[in-house]
Amino acid sequence: MIIEIKVPSPGESVREVELARWLVSDGEHVEKDQELAEIESEKATLPLIAPESGQIKLLVQEHQTLEVGSVACTVDTSVKEKAAGGGEKKKPGKEPPGSPPEMKEKEKSAAAVPSGTENEPSADPTEHRQVKISPVARKMMHESGLSEDDVIRGLRRIGSREVEQVLSNRTASFNAGKTAREVERKKMSPLRRKLSERLVAVRNETAMLTTFNEVDMSEVIRLRHTYREEFLEKHGVKPGLMSFFTRVAAEALKIFPAVNSMIDGDEIVIHHYSDIGIAVQTEKGLMVPVIRNAGTMSLAELEKAIQEMAAKARNNRITIDEMSGGTFTITNGGVFGSMLSTPLINPPQAAVLGMHNIVERPVAIQGRVEIRPVMYLALSYDHRLIDGKESVSFLVKIKEFIENPHQLLFGEKGADRALLDL
Repeated sequence: MIIEIKVPSPGESVREVELARWLVSDGEHVEKDQELAEIESEKATLPLIAPESGQIKLLVQEHQTLEVGSVACTVDTSVKEKAAGGGEKKKPGKEPPGSPPEMKEKEKSAAAVPSGTENEPSADPTEHRQVKISPVARKMMHESGLSEDDVIRGLRRIGSREVEQVLSNRTASFNAGKTAREVERKKMSPLRRKLSERLVAVRNETAMLTTFNEVDMSEVIRLRHTYREEFLEKHGVKPGLMSFFTRVAAEALKIFPAVNSMIDGDEIVIHHYSDIGIAVQTEKGLMVPVIRNAGTMSLAELEKAIQEMAAKARNNRITIDEMSGGTFTITNGGVFGSMLSTPLINPPQAAVLGMHNIVERPVAIQGRVEIRPVMYLALSYDHRLIDGKESVSFLVKIKEFIENPHQLLFGEKGADRALLDL
C-alpha cells in the first residue's frame, strides 16, 4: 500500500513552507512515527512524521518551497526491511535446524571475501577506524555479523563516486590547516526572513526608548546557593535566575499595568494578567515561547515551564500557539557575556526587559566600598504607550524586588511592617 505524506500546516495564515532538510534517504526503510524531515515556515519549524513503516520515496528536494497540503513523499508499506544479505530480516529464534552459529559465521565470512583473495594477508584491524559509517549501514553490518574490514574487502568495483569522495576528503584535509579566502552562501530560512522583517518594523513603527539601571544580585545568589539542593530535592529542578526575574516582572507589571499594554487600532489594550515571553536563541534563530499566567505561578513552576519551553524551542518542537499572545518579554544576553545592550521590543507588546552578565564591581554600601555581584538591566519601551516616569519606576521596582526578594511575599510593606500590620 502506498501512503502519501502531505505537508502539514504550521498555522491558519501560512500557505507555503520550505523543506529545510531530509532526515532520511530515498529508498530507505522507515519506521512508524519516525521523523522524516524538518519543515520550516515564517513562524515555526515542525517535523514530518511517518504514519506507517515501509520504504520511503522522496518527491521533493531540500530547500524547496511547498504548498501546505502538497505531497512531500510516499511510504510503501508492502516493502519489508531487508537484511544486508539481500533477503528479508529474520527474527531471532527462526534459524533453520542444522545451521549452528559457528557454521553461519563462517558462511558470512566466506561470502564477504571475493574470489582470489583467500591467500591475501588480512587487513590491519586499525586500518579502517577512520571510515565513516552511517547509522543504517552500521545496523545492517551488526545484524549480518560483518566488520568494517569485511565490507571494504567485499567491494568488487571502484566507481567515479568513490574516487570523487576520496578526492573530496583529501582536499578537505589539505585545506584544514590553511587560511583561505572562502565565501559561503546559503538561503535565508523563512523564519529568519520573518524575523528580519519584524526587527526592521520595530524601528520604523514604534517610538522606542531604553532606560537602564543596575541591580545588586547578592541576595538572589545567596538564596540560590543556600537552598539549591533542598529546592532540587523537593521540586526536581534547580532555582534559576530566569524564574526569579519572571516572577519579579509579573509582580512589577501589576503595579505598572501600562508596561503590560499594547496598541490595537486607536485603542490601548491593558492586560491584567502576565503572559511573559522568554527569548531563546536556537540554531534557526531567536524564538520567544510564552509562559501563560506567570503571575500566578511559583518559582518552581516557572523554572519547570521555562526549561520545558526552551527545550522545545531548541529542538524545533515549539508550536505557533506556544509563541503567540505574549504581553511582555524578557531576554538574557548575559548568557553570551553581554555587559549592556538595547533589546528590541517584540510587537505588539509595549516593552522588553534585558538581562546581562553578572560581574563583581565596587559598590558604595553605607559609606564603604564593597565588591558586589552586579547586573546591568535595560528596559526598552514604546514611548507612545509608556511615559518616562512609568518606565523608570518599573525598572526601579524590578531592582527593589531582586535586591529584597522577600518583598514578593510581603509586598512593599516589607516583612517587619507586614508582621506589625503597619
